[in-house]
Amino acid sequence: MAAEARVVALQANFCQVQLSRPGPGAVERLLCTRRTRLGKRGQQICVGDWVSVEAIDWVERRGAIAGRGDRQSLLERPAVANCTRIVVVVSLAQPEPDPLQLTRFLITAERSHQQVEVLFSKADQVPTEQVEAWVRRLEGWGYAALAVSSLSGLGLGELAARLSTPGLSVLCGPSGVGKSSLLNALLPALRLRVAAVSGRLQRGRHTTRHVELFALAQGALVADSPGFNRPDLPSDPQALGRLFPEIRQALAISPCRFKNCLHQGIPAAPSASTGTGTGSTASACRTSPSALRPP
Repeated sequence: MAAEARVVALQANFCQVQLSRPGPGAVERLLCTRRTRLGKRGQQICVGDWVSVEAIDWVERRGAIAGRGDRQSLLERPAVANCTRIVVVVSLAQPEPDPLQLTRFLITAERSHQQVEVLFSKADQVPTEQVEAWVRRLEGWGYAALAVSSLSGLGLGELAARLSTPGLSVLCGPSGVGKSSLLNALLPALRLRVAAVSGRLQRGRHTTRHVELFALAQGALVADSPGFNRPDLPSDPQALGRLFPEIRQALAISPCRFKNCLHQGIPAAPSASTGTGTGSTASACRTSPSALRPP
C-alpha cells in the first residue's frame, strides 16, 4: 500500500520524506530510494515534491518513491518544488553586498513566479544610515526589504511572523550571508552548522551541503539551502525584462513600442540623413534595467 509524503531532504542517492499521516508506531519520516522508472519518465525528484511511497518497511523506516505529484512551482537553483515564497538573503557586511550579484539572485527567484522578498542580514555590523540606504534602494527596485541580525535579534520577530504564514519559504543567497545562523536564531533546537567568512577573500564558506525543509509553524515550512555565488541568467534575453519588478510596472503603465525589445537602453534620436534612429531596433527602450537599477 502506497503512502503520500513530501520530500524534505536529498542526500546522495536517498530522500528523506515526511509522511502526510503517521504510519504504524507513529513513524513520521522514511529514508527512501527512487524507482528507476522515474528517471525513464523524466521525473526528477526535488525537495518540496509530493511523492507516493511504496514497499515500506515500517520497522527499518525505509521505502521507495514510486511516483511524483504535480508541481505548483519550481525554483531551479536551489532546486525546490512547490515553494510559495523566495527569500533572497544578502549580508550587509562580511561579505559586503554586491548589487550585480543580488540582481542575479532576484532574477533567479522571479523566474519561479512566486512571491520574492529580500533580507539584509548582519545589520548590526554596519551604521544605521547604511542599513536604511540599502532598504530604500531595494524599495526603488520594487522590494520591501527587511534588515535583521541573528546576534542582536533585530528584525527576527517580523521575520518569524513572515515565515510562519502557511506555505514553503526558501532562504537562498551567497555563501556566508548567515542563512543557517538566522534559522538557528528562529529555531534554536536545529543547531545547524555555521562558519566564519574567510578573512582573506571575504567569501562565505559552504557549511550547508544540501537543501532541507524545517517546520517553523503549523503548515509553514522553511528551506535552508547551500550558498552559491553566481546564479545563471535566462537563456532567452527577451524574457529578462519582465523579471525586473520596476520594468513590469513601467510596461503596465506604458507598453514598449518595440515588439522584440531587449530593454537595453534609451532610443537614439532620428538621424538627419535617414529620418530613423537606432530606436527602431530591438536594442533600445525607456525601460532599461541599467537606467532603473544602477550599479
